[in-house]
Amino acid sequence: METLRTTTAAAFLLGISLAACLGSAPIATAAVYLGASCATFLAYALDKSAAKHGKWRTQEKTLHLLALAGGWPGAIIAQQSLRHKTRKKTFRALFWLTVTLNCCGLFLYLKPETIQQTALCLERYLKS
Repeated sequence: METLRTTTAAAFLLGISLAACLGSAPIATAAVYLGASCATFLAYALDKSAAKHGKWRTQEKTLHLLALAGGWPGAIIAQQSLRHKTRKKTFRALFWLTVTLNCCGLFLYLKPETIQQTALCLERYLKS
């Protein structure tokens, strides 16, 4: 399951980047997801280090806001690769809510026409 989550997060980042390159999504959208994912991964890494050394921790609401802002792929990759924030059920439940809300917002933003165009481009690419 851990590999599936990481693969899904990486596939999402690749997909949104591909959509931007094909003109099916704004380049700024891909840049936001990539940038937010890097920032979120870094926040998780710093929090993990602080936890190990008994130092000041990043607030959970900050991690959730970063995920909601588009950093959820980086959060998933960090959770799995750093083994951080994977046990606390309340944190995980709220995290998946932020992922769901972010994805719903993205699909509303891109509109069905953009999703269909991306699917057609991907289908043509896979057939060639």
